[in-house]
Amino acid sequence: MNYHGGTATQRKLIHEELTEQIIGAAIEVHRILGPGLLESAYEQCLCHELRLRGLRFERQVPLPVQYKGINLDCGYRIDILVEDAVIIELEVPRACSSCA
Repeated sequence: MNYHGGTATQRKLIHEELTEQIIGAAIEVHRILGPGLLESAYEQCLCHELRLRGLRFERQVPLPVQYKGINLDCGYRIDILVEDAVIIELEVPRACSSCA
């Protein structure tokens, strides 16, 4: 008897594989570029890496705020949305003045 798992299990495996691909792409970008660049540079390079891996993505996707049944355009944006399933918000660490 073969059991292929339910739809929820299949979705979980797909998301795990997708997440693994995204993390691998981010590590590759950081390995090549290193620290210290602007967020926009990392975003562009990560998108290139995602493209090389055959993943669909959108950049700077508007995200309205819903309040009492209406959508408000407050300027929020998702940095990268991958395969309509995973949101990537890029953060570049800032150097603190006492760390120097």
